[in-house]
Amino acid sequence: MYIYIKFKVVFLFLFFVLLINNSYSQSLEEKIGQMIMVGFTGTDVPDSLKYDIEKRNLGGIVLFASNITNPIQLKTLTNKLKLLSKEKLFIGVDQEGGKVARLNQNNGYEASNSAYYLGTIINREDSTRFTAAKMATWLNDGGINLNLAPVVDVNVNPLNPVIALKERSYSDNPFTVTNHAKWFIEEFNKKGVFTVLKHFPGHGSSMTDSHLGFTDITNTWKEIELIPYKELINKNSIDFIMIGHLYNKNLDSLYPASLSKKVVTELLRDSLKFKGLVISDELFMNAISDNYTFDFAIELCIKSGTDILLFKTNIYNKRSLVGYIIETVSDKVRKGIIPEELINNSYERIMKFKNKFISTVKYAKEILDNENIYLINYPNPFNSETIIKFSLPESGDVRFIVYDALGKEVAVLVNDFLNKGQYVIHFNSKDYKISSGVYFYTIFTKEKIITKKMLLMK
Repeated sequence: MYIYIKFKVVFLFLFFVLLINNSYSQSLEEKIGQMIMVGFTGTDVPDSLKYDIEKRNLGGIVLFASNITNPIQLKTLTNKLKLLSKEKLFIGVDQEGGKVARLNQNNGYEASNSAYYLGTIINREDSTRFTAAKMATWLNDGGINLNLAPVVDVNVNPLNPVIALKERSYSDNPFTVTNHAKWFIEEFNKKGVFTVLKHFPGHGSSMTDSHLGFTDITNTWKEIELIPYKELINKNSIDFIMIGHLYNKNLDSLYPASLSKKVVTELLRDSLKFKGLVISDELFMNAISDNYTFDFAIELCIKSGTDILLFKTNIYNKRSLVGYIIETVSDKVRKGIIPEELINNSYERIMKFKNKFISTVKYAKEILDNENIYLINYPNPFNSETIIKFSLPESGDVRFIVYDALGKEVAVLVNDFLNKGQYVIHFNSKDYKISSGVYFYTIFTKEKIITKKMLLMK
C-alpha cells in the first residue's frame, strides 16, 4: 500500500511537471509570433495574413474602419480569422466613441458619444454605461474581443491636438476620468470584450501629436496623470495598458515611454504593481520611425518589458512584417542582445490570459458552419432604409413578411419559390408609408420560422 501511494504521488508530480513544461514546448519563433498584433488592407483576409496566422503563430489582429463594411461582413471576417489560428486570437479595434470609433454610421452602425461629452458635458454614470454597453454589444456581435480603449488621459492641456481637440479625454479631473473609465470597462467586460487603458504615463498634457513626430511632455506632464492608472490597478480593473510614445526626461532621459524599461518595468510593473499585459502604441508612428531604426525600436520595446507590439500593417518592405520581426528578434535573442527570459515572460502572460478569458476557436467554427441559416438586418435601428440579409439551406417555398408591434401585416417582401443560397432585401419604409416604431420581420420556410426585431427611427 505504501509503495502504491508513493508511486501515485510521484506520478502526479511528474504529470504536473509535464503540464507546466508544456508551455515551453513552443519554439522561440512561435512565442515571438504571439507578441505581435498587426493590421491589414482590405475587407477580407489576404493570403499574406493567412500565412502569418497559420504558419507564424501570429497573436493578434487590429481592425480599422477600412476593414469593415457592415455587421455581417465584420462577423464573417472575424470568424475567418479565428478559424485560421491554432491558438486563440486577439482581435482588437479602437472603439473609444466620438471621433475615434471604427464602428460608426459609415459601416452599418451609428455615431457614438465622445469621452469628453460623457465625462464633462453630461458626467452621469448611466449615460456612460449606456454608450459603453451599446458599443460593447457591437464588438461582441462582430467577433471582436479586445477594445483599444478607454482613454484615461487627463485633460491637462485644453489645446492638445490629439486628445483634447478630438474630445478623447473624459475630464481634467483625474478622479472623474477614473470613474468613467471604470464604468466603460465594466460594460465591455459584461459582453466578454476586454479593454486597454491608454496612453501611459499620460498624453493629456502634450503640445504635439505622437502620430506626427517626437512628443516631449517633460515640462507639461503632471503627477496627477498617473491617478487613473493607480486607482484602477488597485481595484484590479485592468487587463491591458497601452504605452504612449511620450518622452519625459524626468522618467527616462534617453527613451520615450514605449521604449523605456524605466517606465514600463520599473514604474508600471514594479512601482504601480501592474500584473496584466502591456501593449505598445502603434510602432510606425512618426514619434518612433523618425527617431529610431525599425530594428532598434523593436529591440528596445521588448527590452522595456512590453508584451505585445502593435503595427498598423502586416507588410514591411514588400514582405511579411510578422516574418521579418520573428527573424530579427530571434536572431537578437540568440546573440544575447534580447534576453530570452523576456520573450518567455511575455508569452506566459499572453497565453495565461487567452486560455482563461478568450472564447474558443471551435465556437467560431460552429457559427461559420451555420451561417447559411442566419437572418439579420443592418443598420438596426435604421432611418428609412435597412438591408435584410438571409440564407436558405435548401430550396423551397418562402414567405417573408414584416409586421408592426401589434402583429399587423405591414409588407410581404417575398412570396415565391427560392433556390438555396444567400439573398438581400432593401427594405425602404417610405415604400410602405410606415412611421417610427418597433417592427418584426419573419421568414417562413418548410423547415422553420424565424423572427427578428428591427427599430425604425425617422
